[in-house]
Amino acid sequence: MHHKYSDTNADPHNAKRGFFFSHIGWLFIKKHSEMKRLGNTIYMDDVRSNPVLMFQKKYAIPFMGSLCFIIPVLIPMYFWNETFVNAFNFNILRFILGVHSICSINSVHAICSVNSFAHLWGSRPYDESIMPVENMGVSLVTLGEGFHNYHHSFPWDYKAGELGNNWLNFSTSAINFFAKLGWAYDLKTASGEVVEARIKRTGDGTYKREVFKENDRGKKEKNKGQ
Repeated sequence: MHHKYSDTNADPHNAKRGFFFSHIGWLFIKKHSEMKRLGNTIYMDDVRSNPVLMFQKKYAIPFMGSLCFIIPVLIPMYFWNETFVNAFNFNILRFILGVHSICSINSVHAICSVNSFAHLWGSRPYDESIMPVENMGVSLVTLGEGFHNYHHSFPWDYKAGELGNNWLNFSTSAINFFAKLGWAYDLKTASGEVVEARIKRTGDGTYKREVFKENDRGKKEKNKGQ
């Protein structure tokens, strides 16, 4: 829903409703009627027929409760005799920081909001007509999820950023690791030609040409090696 109806009332964290809403406010209110209506039109049979996904959905709450709140508290108490109060409080702090770092990906859409930190750094080198931006600060906090203008311009690219193999994008590195194990497959990515054409057609002019050349050169060298 977020990608198909981005920044509309059918988007669960529509940035046009303000910074606070897109950051975390959407978690505290009921879903918009448009989201419910259009959500019912999404084809989900392939997801519902996947036993792994259905198992995760069925046991999501006990899994999340154990992995997020119980085990992280018990580990320091058992291995280095931490008190329950300290272990619990630091775990809650970890959880809060993690949630806000992830939510910053949603709020980075709100570049027009005066209160949004993304107003200082955001750019739209791939498509200036959409709200998502490229934000280095968010990328640092979320380990590579701040290349959001690219991500929404090419939502089918598994890297979620053009420079998916650089030092900043650990998410891509993790996917590449599991691809080598055979756990991730059929990975799709945008070719250099497609990206360059999109930049020329809809970009805001902030794209650094030398970065594109360097990235394209790396792809060509990799292909030669294969």
